[in-house]
Amino acid sequence: MCKKSKIRCGGLIYLTSFVLVLVGVPLVTQAQVDNLAINPSFEEDEVILNDEAYEHWWTWGWEEGLNSTVEIDEADFVDGTRSLKVNPIGGTDWYFMVANSPMPAEVGTNYTASFWAKAEEARPLAARFKATDNSVDWGYTAFEVTTEWAEYTMTSEAINAELKFEIHVAAVEVPLWLDFVYVYKGDYVAGIEPSLASPPVKATAPVPADGAYLEETWGNFSWTPGSHAVSHDVYLGENYDDVNDGAPDSSGFRGNQAPTFFIAGFPGFPYPDGLVPGTTYYWRIDEVNDTEPNSPWKGDVWSFSVPPKTAYNPVPAESAESIDVDVTLNWTPGFGAKLHTVYFGDNFDDVDNATGGLTQGVTTYDPGPLKLAKTYYWRVDEFDVIETYKGDVWSFITEGAVGSPNPANSAVDVKQTPILTWSPGVYGALHQVYLGTDKDAVKFADTGSPEYKGTGDLGAQSYDPGKLLWDVTYYWRIDEVNSINPDSPWAGPVWSFTTASFLVVDDFESYNDLDPADPDSNRIFNVWIDGYDNPENGSLVGYDAPPFAEQTIVHGGNQSLPLYYDNSVGDSEATLTLTYPRDWTENGISTLSIWFRGDSDNAAETLYVALNGSAVVSHDNPNAAQITTWTQWTIDLQGFADQGVNLANVNTIAIGLGNKNPDVSGVAGGSGTIYIDDIRLYLLTP
Repeated sequence: MCKKSKIRCGGLIYLTSFVLVLVGVPLVTQAQVDNLAINPSFEEDEVILNDEAYEHWWTWGWEEGLNSTVEIDEADFVDGTRSLKVNPIGGTDWYFMVANSPMPAEVGTNYTASFWAKAEEARPLAARFKATDNSVDWGYTAFEVTTEWAEYTMTSEAINAELKFEIHVAAVEVPLWLDFVYVYKGDYVAGIEPSLASPPVKATAPVPADGAYLEETWGNFSWTPGSHAVSHDVYLGENYDDVNDGAPDSSGFRGNQAPTFFIAGFPGFPYPDGLVPGTTYYWRIDEVNDTEPNSPWKGDVWSFSVPPKTAYNPVPAESAESIDVDVTLNWTPGFGAKLHTVYFGDNFDDVDNATGGLTQGVTTYDPGPLKLAKTYYWRVDEFDVIETYKGDVWSFITEGAVGSPNPANSAVDVKQTPILTWSPGVYGALHQVYLGTDKDAVKFADTGSPEYKGTGDLGAQSYDPGKLLWDVTYYWRIDEVNSINPDSPWAGPVWSFTTASFLVVDDFESYNDLDPADPDSNRIFNVWIDGYDNPENGSLVGYDAPPFAEQTIVHGGNQSLPLYYDNSVGDSEATLTLTYPRDWTENGISTLSIWFRGDSDNAAETLYVALNGSAVVSHDNPNAAQITTWTQWTIDLQGFADQGVNLANVNTIAIGLGNKNPDVSGVAGGSGTIYIDDIRLYLLTP
């Protein structure tokens, strides 16, 4: 990284990583690695949920996660005879966590944590190391956990002499299992396998596969039995909860049997009149052995679907954008369909109400050359020799329409004061803006609808909706208008974004590399004011050449702030003048959160934050600038209020390295580069 004349260039070191299960590697016995984790496979009985001693395994959560639970599972595991099942509630990963502590460590030495996990459905998970006294954390790593047992690992350099290993589980409310947790000194060692692994005691390998389509109205369903099974309790139904919660006295229970298959959809079997097209069915197999105290072993809930009578899986997909004007349409035929009738046009109502079309035997349709920037609608009716089944109306937009929405379509954690922008279509002279919280209302709105927000000129592709609500999904649409073109207006696609459940101070995504003469120019070092023209401030923000913001070393999104410091002049800081948010009491917020990352080559200088130019809070770790992984720093806002800051009127925030104390500043120090990202305000400490 080189910025102006003060910057130095240096290498980057990546110490945090994660690895999924490695196969084909030599087996390493557990004895070859000293496991610091206590009770790693949950074989010993201990208090885990809300353990007030915080020793060995324990849980901890904020108010939003306090209804989370954990339980020992003796039916599903990879080591020994037990695992830990976690039933999280919260919606944010840190609202509930499972942890193991205390463990000794050597500062400056790499430590690896590995664990085995699976979930009811694919879901995110995060883990990190943290000092036992909570003074500092490091090595935060995000994972994607699958529905099959797999190993997940992370490696990071210890920055405290005693650590705990935290697994943050509340990102989504999807249950998961943990087992065979290892924390050891050194880099990742391949081949450490659960030495007491046993064949699964639950039913596995369903046929048809979970989520599959069944192209018949009957089926023969089979599975691989659990290792201890003598017989099998079969559950089958159309409601997931009924099957998941079913018991032998419930309506979804289909009997106990010895064979590892059953039939449905024939007389004398479940659903004697046949399985119904367009229906999703759920089934579960509990393995039974009355001589085993842990019997029955509850199985996973699997599903299959009988295709609908109507056409499905359209190509282009529903609401697709930028479709070629020479596109050929295709679809998957409905169950039993022999003939197909296609209706196509540029008006929803006309297509929806059309009748009497020509039938065809193939599942493709060529609408002929289409117009640019146009919304088209199409419908396929299916005929199975007995009856015609009217299809859904699908739509797509051809290339040349408005595009490049910002916020991006389906974006989440968007600030409550976004400026909506887009790229214009090829024909528009004006644009009409629609915005609301009801998708269909926005989709079908016209200039007489409350969702209509006004008309703007070509060249001004932006709209300021004002301050939006927290944690709400908004839908928006841009129509292009040109009074001299008979095809006007051109309806745009419906996009969406969801506002954050926190306030965004700066996520660094809005900065660009445009020339300062351009009215849309927003260079990062013209907003975060550094010490370029101040000989008493050794900071420099950004790079000499585009891209001026950092676009590789980022915590979230696509950009972060690179901050160079040279404390040979005293201290270094960069300052942001706030426009919004300035009221840091909104909705009861209480915590400032900053993600930062340093470099092991950096000089050890104190990292600090200053509000309104004077109130200062410093990081507890004097070596914070040398931390080589993304690290979250949370600060109680009361610490600023105690120094006289009116939290309802915060004007500036500065991030610096050195000592802002006027009695100490001016003392020569070292230099380095740190990266800053995702500055946020939360209701509670994340």
